[in-house]
Amino acid sequence: MDREWQRQWDARHRAREGWPEPSRVLAENAHLLPATGEAVDLACGLGSDALLLAARGLRVHGWDFSPVALERLRARAAAQGLSIETELRDVVAAPPPANAFDLINVSHFLERSLAPALAVALRPGGLLCYQTFTRSQPPGQCRGPDNPAFRLAENELLGLFVPPLRLLVYREESLAGDRYLGWRGMALLVARKPAASPEETK
Repeated sequence: MDREWQRQWDARHRAREGWPEPSRVLAENAHLLPATGEAVDLACGLGSDALLLAARGLRVHGWDFSPVALERLRARAAAQGLSIETELRDVVAAPPPANAFDLINVSHFLERSLAPALAVALRPGGLLCYQTFTRSQPPGQCRGPDNPAFRLAENELLGLFVPPLRLLVYREESLAGDRYLGWRGMALLVARKPAASPEETK
């Protein structure tokens, strides 16, 4: 774990006033989420997504490498009467284990090397919800990391997960049409791990 990077994120989370909104990939596709099961919010930050999932009745794990973020998330969850199991965890060094989760959520975080492990960590029929920044940004509206290595190339999110997962929802508007309208500078994906075949369940 990069301690300097951790200190920078601790300072950012400590200074932030208010709370971020839940990610669009969850808010707009809540009807696709499982009603029960184990969910993990990777690199959860202040945990708005984790709280949304917990409010829907899932057993939620929030993983992040910022202790400040996790402390604030625990306090907010307690105030709302929600239960979230938080863990201080470098998800790159310690990705989720195989066949562990019915839902994996990743928002505003990109580590390409994790993609195979995330697919394996889903249980049969499980969902991956993923949203993060793209390299194509409308002029004057740039959001997200300065380093392009932490941004998606065009349609890259599809290539990272489909296959082996089956696509349910994808959105990436790039710079088509009127660049000042719509949802720009981001891509989102909801994909499902195929259910186990009869042979696999014997």
